[in-house]
Amino acid sequence: MKVFLFIIFLTSFAYSNSSKNIVDFYRTYGIKAVQQELELKLQEKDYWLGYLQDIDTTNGYYESIRYIMICQKNMKNMEVYDTSTRQKLFSTSVFTGKNNGDKQREGDLKTPIGAYMLEQKITKLDPFYGPLAITTNYPNIYDKVRGKTGSGIWIHGLPNDEQRDEFTKGCIALDNKKIKKLDKTINIDNSVLLISEHKFKSASKEDISIILSDIYKWKYAWSKSDISSYLSFYDEEFKRSNGQELDEFKRYKKRIFQRKEDKKIKFSNINIIPYPNDKDKKLYKVVMDELYKTNSYKFEGKKELYIKIDKDKISILTES
Repeated sequence: MKVFLFIIFLTSFAYSNSSKNIVDFYRTYGIKAVQQELELKLQEKDYWLGYLQDIDTTNGYYESIRYIMICQKNMKNMEVYDTSTRQKLFSTSVFTGKNNGDKQREGDLKTPIGAYMLEQKITKLDPFYGPLAITTNYPNIYDKVRGKTGSGIWIHGLPNDEQRDEFTKGCIALDNKKIKKLDKTINIDNSVLLISEHKFKSASKEDISIILSDIYKWKYAWSKSDISSYLSFYDEEFKRSNGQELDEFKRYKKRIFQRKEDKKIKFSNINIIPYPNDKDKKLYKVVMDELYKTNSYKFEGKKELYIKIDKDKISILTES
């Protein structure tokens, strides 16, 4: 099926107004040259702007994440969206942490600001938390490299038979009917929770196009062991999830790139998630599947990048 779709793509390319007839190009130079041309095409922002023309990127760009929950703390509400149908599924009022601002440490009574994956559902818990709770991965990688502490940030219900105030210690609390509806509506494994202090700032097609084209430029430099181009995508304040800061990371990568190994790098299921923050920066979280293979090493799993857009280019702040 994939081969059939690829042939259709090449045929449509051949009869378009493109400056190069890809069939003649293939006949003259071969399939590797065609692949090279396609790799270069993926690095063009204008290609992605055209690709995204009819795609709603208001809440981000998603290839495998289906459900998005957007909690706006100052408005005390949460909205749930389905990325496959582009519809709002429902909206609900919520309780959040007693204190305003982004969570920094254990016990500060703040609900964190950012983008978080869901981990598991808990049903055997204290009645104070209602019928169930859904745990999040706070602190995420980006939180940890910035020294943020604390844990146990949940989405949970409310006690049935006792009074409670209008705040939490940092969790997000919903009416019990709504937490049950949320549980029936979403799939924890392909959902993301976005928490903002004020009104959620939507993503633009321009930003998404910059990110997608730069991801493929970064990948291309990586595959060609072009250390200068590769490192140009890293921010001066970069810190890896293992604690490596930029200078140490550069030395490590230079040693790896000096081997000049042939690399196979493939990205799939790319999700580009707007990252709410209190600094008014254009931050995004990128989650995707990565296949990396050389003669001596193979990795296949999740890749996370936390990036900012600065001067129409991505700048990687941290990565897994």
